[in-house]
Amino acid sequence: MRERNLQRVAIVSDTTACLLPEHVKEYGIAVVPLALIFEDKVYQDGIDISPADFYELLRQAKKLPTTSGSSPDPYLEAYEKASKKAESIVCITEPSGFSAMFNSAKLAMDMARTTLAGVAIEVIECATAAAGLGLVTLAAARASASGKALKEVIDITKSVMSQVSLFAMLDTLHYLVKGGRVPQAAALVNSVLQIKPVFTLNRGEAHTVALSRTVEGAMKHILRMMEQKAVRGQPLHVVVMHANATDRALELRNRISAHFDCSELFITEFTPVMGVHTGPGLVGVAFYSDQPPLALTTNPKDKN
Repeated sequence: MRERNLQRVAIVSDTTACLLPEHVKEYGIAVVPLALIFEDKVYQDGIDISPADFYELLRQAKKLPTTSGSSPDPYLEAYEKASKKAESIVCITEPSGFSAMFNSAKLAMDMARTTLAGVAIEVIECATAAAGLGLVTLAAARASASGKALKEVIDITKSVMSQVSLFAMLDTLHYLVKGGRVPQAAALVNSVLQIKPVFTLNRGEAHTVALSRTVEGAMKHILRMMEQKAVRGQPLHVVVMHANATDRALELRNRISAHFDCSELFITEFTPVMGVHTGPGLVGVAFYSDQPPLALTTNPKDKN
């Protein structure tokens, strides 16, 4: 039975969004856990295994773990639970080029037309991923919490999505090579020169934007690109993400805090579902400049 005092819009995402547990709890975000298969054992990301534990196992693994294709069932379950508390639902997934989550969420939406008649469901394919997806999801959740209607939440979600930038450094190409995503020759060059590639995500595609010989150089590249993207005079919403690289994340956060005016700045862990391909050591940032129409997405309590 649906509750009488319903919120207007419920927000659904998944564990690739790298959301902080406190944000999930505060805004009532429904998070769909994705599955990891490690030595024939299945783990639910964020439930059965923590990022720290996963990356420790990954360092020792002889065979890379895999991720299972997402079925619509977890999304349908999330929609059913959300429908008991909200009049409508917005589900935000990472790009379809990265995984099957968008298609699974859409299929679940179609299935829900008969079981959840009268509940409007919108599935949005995000143009970015990981902490970038997290920022977009958080903006949607804050818009919902402020009492915005479905259309307004969707508009704000898409507006923030168009502004989010993401830059990250890979510590090694070893895991991409083992997963068959880059040629063995690239790994040889990487091992000899110790190159730290810096990449960005643009409309669902990853592009290398810089090659550095050191972590220090990679961080400087990231800061320079933040300067290029930041809107002058507008504070930034910033998330620093890392894959079992806490010290690097703290260093990057401190540098960002010293160089930019941030309305929020926090650290999150890079999801194991994506870390399977990148390996430990990754550090990166997702951010966007606050615009007057988006001021409602700021929450001073999140700044640290």
